[in-house]
Amino acid sequence: MTDPRIQALEAALASHPPFRAPPDAASSRAAVALLLRVAGGGLELLLIRRAEREGDPWSGHMALPGGRHQAGDADMRATAARETLEEVAIDVAGGGRLLGELDELAPRSARIPSIVVSPFVFHVPSGAQAHPNHEVQEAVWVAVDELLHPGAATEYLHELAEGSTLAFPAFDARGYVVWGMTHRILTGFLELYAQAVTP
Repeated sequence: MTDPRIQALEAALASHPPFRAPPDAASSRAAVALLLRVAGGGLELLLIRRAEREGDPWSGHMALPGGRHQAGDADMRATAARETLEEVAIDVAGGGRLLGELDELAPRSARIPSIVVSPFVFHVPSGAQAHPNHEVQEAVWVAVDELLHPGAATEYLHELAEGSTLAFPAFDARGYVVWGMTHRILTGFLELYAQAVTP
């Protein structure tokens, strides 16, 4: 039997058609997966910390499993599924269920490569375990209720090359700071989730 929160979220996603970026909005496309599992009476979301790599603008950042669209991918959903299997060894195509899609997003900073990201929400089995590959430093399951708690709201101070600092809204997820595009994706997801499951 499906958890009622999963059912409510699926219904909310179905009634909220995602914003689609124009085909010429960016030079490349990518997709990410929000993986949800039922554990300990609550829902958990998988976050990853990207491995440190020189030249990678997202090196070491907290993120969602995902990556760039490749020519062999049938669509963006297939991109999200392939990247998730590669990065954390969770097969959403064979063992997960697509709940819906969130709005497509593009980076707000000119310092970041021009790319449009398509987020997909999947329900995976309660026993799903992440096994990171070389692209992922670590993977952590975080309770959705923890992210919804007012105490999770924080800010990230980003140092620029010229020495100045910019403050960005962020989440504190068990000591991990989630900011940037991942924060924007999670903000949209959490707003929808809260509306769907709040009595």
